[in-house]
Amino acid sequence: MNSITAATILVLSSFSVSTSVTADWSSNLQGGGTVIVDPDTRRATITRDGVTSPLWDGVHRLQDGSAMIINNGEVVTGLSADAPHQLPPPESDDWEGMPVVGYSPCEQLTHRVCGSNNECASAEACNPAQQLLTMERGERSKAKDGSRMTFTSGQCVKALHDGSYFTRCSVTK
Repeated sequence: MNSITAATILVLSSFSVSTSVTADWSSNLQGGGTVIVDPDTRRATITRDGVTSPLWDGVHRLQDGSAMIINNGEVVTGLSADAPHQLPPPESDDWEGMPVVGYSPCEQLTHRVCGSNNECASAEACNPAQQLLTMERGERSKAKDGSRMTFTSGQCVKALHDGSYFTRCSVTK
C-alpha cells in the first residue's frame, strides 16, 4: 500500500511540475535563442543550441521588436508576474521617420536617468538606458537620413513614460 501511495504522490508531483513549466512566459530573441521567464521568481534564462543559461543584464530585443529589460537576472518590475516587463512596440505611425529635434528620445532618457554628466551612472536603470541609446545611434547611423527617429527611438519614448523603472537622477551638482 505504501508503494502505491508513493507512486501516486510521484505522479501528482510530476503533473504539478509540468503545469508550472507551461505557465512560464517565453519569447524568441531577434539575435537567436529563446527567453523563458519563470513567473514565480521572474528569473530569465536563454536557450541557444540546446544550452540554457541565465539571461545577462541589459536590454534585449525580442522577435516582435519589443525590448525586455533584465536586471540582476530578473525581469524588472512593472507588469504582472505572468508576463515580463516589456516596452511594447510603439505605433510606428506616431514616431518612426519623424525628425529628431534637439536631443533624441534615447538621449533624453539617458540624461534623465544617468544625469547629464553621468552623476547617476550607478543607478539601476542607467545601463539599460545607455544600451537603448547605443541601439538608437546604431540604427540612425545605418539609416539613409540619420536625423530621423528610429524603432529604438520609439522604445525610448515609451521608456520616458515609465517613471517606475526609469527614474530621474536626483543628484545635484
